[in-house]
Amino acid sequence: MTIKTRFAPSPTGFLHVGGARTALYSWLAARSQGGQFVLRIEDTDIERSTQEAVDAILTGMEWLGLDWDEGPYYQTKRFDRYNELVDQLLAEDKAYKCYAPKDLLDTIREEQKANGLKARYDANHPKVVEANSQAKADDPHVIRFRNPKEGKVVFDDKIRGRIEIANSELDDLIIRRTDGSPTYNFCVVVDDWDMGITQVVRGEDHINNTPRQINIYEALGAPVPEFAHCSMILGDDGAKLSKRHGAVSVMQYRDQGFLPQALRNYLVRLGWSHGDQEIFSMEEMIEFFSLGAISKSASAFNTEKLHWLNNHYIKHGDPDEVAKHLQWHLDQQQIDASQGPALTDVIGLVGERCNTLVELAAQSRYFYQDFDEIDATAAKKHLRPVALAPLQVAKGKIEALDDWTVDALKAVIADTCAELDVGMGKVGMPLRVAVTGGGQSPSVDAVMHLIGKDRVVARIDQAIKLVEARAAQS
Repeated sequence: MTIKTRFAPSPTGFLHVGGARTALYSWLAARSQGGQFVLRIEDTDIERSTQEAVDAILTGMEWLGLDWDEGPYYQTKRFDRYNELVDQLLAEDKAYKCYAPKDLLDTIREEQKANGLKARYDANHPKVVEANSQAKADDPHVIRFRNPKEGKVVFDDKIRGRIEIANSELDDLIIRRTDGSPTYNFCVVVDDWDMGITQVVRGEDHINNTPRQINIYEALGAPVPEFAHCSMILGDDGAKLSKRHGAVSVMQYRDQGFLPQALRNYLVRLGWSHGDQEIFSMEEMIEFFSLGAISKSASAFNTEKLHWLNNHYIKHGDPDEVAKHLQWHLDQQQIDASQGPALTDVIGLVGERCNTLVELAAQSRYFYQDFDEIDATAAKKHLRPVALAPLQVAKGKIEALDDWTVDALKAVIADTCAELDVGMGKVGMPLRVAVTGGGQSPSVDAVMHLIGKDRVVARIDQAIKLVEARAAQS
């Protein structure tokens, strides 16, 4: 049997972390078994669904590298199919019209609660029976699925094991509203049947829907897929992950400077494991993944670990791939990297110091843009009058260089120290501040090498003028 899974988000909001992990697990379940993956947009909630949310979902999936073999399908384009099957169930007496108005049902539910009973629809309640018997055929009504009254629904969840629900616990759910639109639980069943879905991977909040849906599958004579319900994700504080924990939308993580490889690696480990391994390539995820290895327990989001993973991928990921994503952040910070060193070279030099691409972009600025002002704190500490001679001597040696290499620049600094009989810090730090505009950077010889001779000399000139002006004032 060919494995076929699906991810079916509702476009009432952006693609959030929980949904992204579900999409990843569903995608891996298919890819690990040579199966197919379907993307379906469940947009039957017309009032709350937006095109903006649809676009954000598609963008998030593409950014994460989760490609789909079929779709995206849209439920709003399949209403004729749903209504065809609702009418079939009506004809087979597996569904029926209910004319009981909403306010009557609300009153009955309040009575049930007051009597310590479970609030639910009761087709045999005298007031419901009366409302249905007195109604005319064309009066406003809903269509309800005639749920079995005896027996129980049993299914073996691929993550949680055997689950049993008595049919007596399930009421006759609405499958078509008064306005003629089909409802979520019915549409999902029809879609999964028509699309040949064999495994449904989704969040644990859908467990209560599963027995209702299984009964609808069986009423339609459709094969019942396997189910796997993933536990929720908790925030760093142990509470359910929500907006108050910071970024929840996948694209917010992009905006904050995370690589898709890092987030993908983090999400796969947020409930699944393969021994003690922490770092997984996409190929390794596909090779090792199985639904049975997903934990039943809720997983706690750890922002510190995500930063660690992101730093790992910045340092050790494909430099061209990292550069592609860094370019987006340079554009956001209005840094023109067209004139200057290759981004891959800058990443190799600066990347080790950065946990996010936002930091990396900010720390790359001086490679591509000259600065009007030097950081005041760094200038006060390292561009004092005593720095004048080191800067002047180093500048002369740099101008005379024909061999623009890191080793040659390292030798310039060493020779300047020897000539002036000063320590390395007395030369290196004024040079660092002069060429970067700040007091922190990777090795200054490597930095100067990437910045280029003309810019380095011009920036040292600028620093010398600042030191001379300060000396004149003292």
